[in-house]
Amino acid sequence: MSQTATVREDADTPEPDMKLSPLDRFFEITKRGSTVARELRGGLVTFVTMAYIVILNPLILGGVADVEGFTLDGAQIGAATGLTAGVITILFGLVAKMPFALAAGLGINSFLAVAVVGNVTWVEAMGLVIINGIIIVLLGATGARTAIFRAIPQPLKAAITVGIGLFIAFIGFVDSGFVNRTPAGPPVQLGDGGSIASVPTLIFLFALVLIGVLVARRVPGAILIGIVVSTVLAIIAQATLQLGSSAENPGGWHMTIPELPSAILTIPDFGLVGQFDLFGAFGRVGILSATMLVFTLVFTNFFDAMGSMTGLAKNAGLAHKDGTFPRLRSAFIVEGFGAIAGGGTSSSSATVYVDSAAGIGEGARTGLASVTVGVLFLLSMFFTPLTLTVPIEVGSAALVVVGAMMMAQIKEINFTKFSVALPAFLTIVTMPLTYSIANGIGIGFVSWALINALSGRARKVHWLLWVVAAGFALYFVRGPIEALLAG
Repeated sequence: MSQTATVREDADTPEPDMKLSPLDRFFEITKRGSTVARELRGGLVTFVTMAYIVILNPLILGGVADVEGFTLDGAQIGAATGLTAGVITILFGLVAKMPFALAAGLGINSFLAVAVVGNVTWVEAMGLVIINGIIIVLLGATGARTAIFRAIPQPLKAAITVGIGLFIAFIGFVDSGFVNRTPAGPPVQLGDGGSIASVPTLIFLFALVLIGVLVARRVPGAILIGIVVSTVLAIIAQATLQLGSSAENPGGWHMTIPELPSAILTIPDFGLVGQFDLFGAFGRVGILSATMLVFTLVFTNFFDAMGSMTGLAKNAGLAHKDGTFPRLRSAFIVEGFGAIAGGGTSSSSATVYVDSAAGIGEGARTGLASVTVGVLFLLSMFFTPLTLTVPIEVGSAALVVVGAMMMAQIKEINFTKFSVALPAFLTIVTMPLTYSIANGIGIGFVSWALINALSGRARKVHWLLWVVAAGFALYFVRGPIEALLAG
């Protein structure tokens, strides 16, 4: 088990005989080997690590014209993103009581901007997101989602955790500039032309080493300390060198320019709340085409969240032997409501973020950490300038460290049995290489079913796994199907 799954012997480790407060009993803080201080600290780390979504979501959704030429306002998207993430994450913490944070899913928001609004309006697209959320809630409430979860073989659940670890590490490498695309030749390369040539990437490396050393030495608050120290260094570097944005200077910052804000408070604009048309897309593009769009949203939402929750629960040491975790059904239902809320606020479906692993790495084990993240998201709507202070290069270092922690689950996979090894391997490598958790899970399901069935082990494949594998096969060829429907 990884370091994050054990109770660390630091100064704030709870005494077994201490009188428990109502807060402690409600969130089971002591029972899970944590403390209030550790939960608050873990929540802060998770928020700092994923606060970029308040900035990134408007960049993805804003400025993209729909079929009628309408575009969403960036400031309104930012406010809606913070509002939805805050409310749903608090609800998740109170109901599911797990240390997971939710915000607009990057896969779904990109899908909406690239593949959906060219055919429908934004309000119609958000109606499809809400329908997707309703389906997810029904699957969770009826127990269908839990049944599918239980049908997944244990080696695949471990592979999902490992794959997510590689995935978030790859996200960190790319966002920091440590890994870049090449103009020609191999898909990726080290830094710029094979060299680490920018100050922001050097600060990423500094943060990575600092956090790694502090975690290795079991320093309480290791990840948070590393983020704060590295952010201060980044602010000094920007003030001294005036690096600016990478869009204007190849050696500049990739997203957030670390500067002391000139203002502290902003007033959020909630003009997008309630701007959706539930069934408008069906009338515009037809029932079959709209249904295919909903199908894609459900599959992406369903399995991205399931995979993220599996990996996070294992990393926190809260998963049972079969891979399930406390309040599983509640977690699935609330996550579905995140999609409904995201569509209702035009901020895109809110789903569980693998970035929550940063807070778990800091010691978070309960819903109190989630409530903390949610409150900070709500406050972020008013303190946007402060949110912009931490550069993505620093947050990326935390993701890489946590990705390394999650690799520990690979020991649960028996690679000496090739009927296990190949599906597990495909699950692990597909996630970072296709930049999708859902793709990795799907490839794992399909390959597990086929390899075991064709090698004489068909009885080892649960019938639900066959159903889901068939659904994924349809999901993977949805492009040609959509083209046929459009023609």
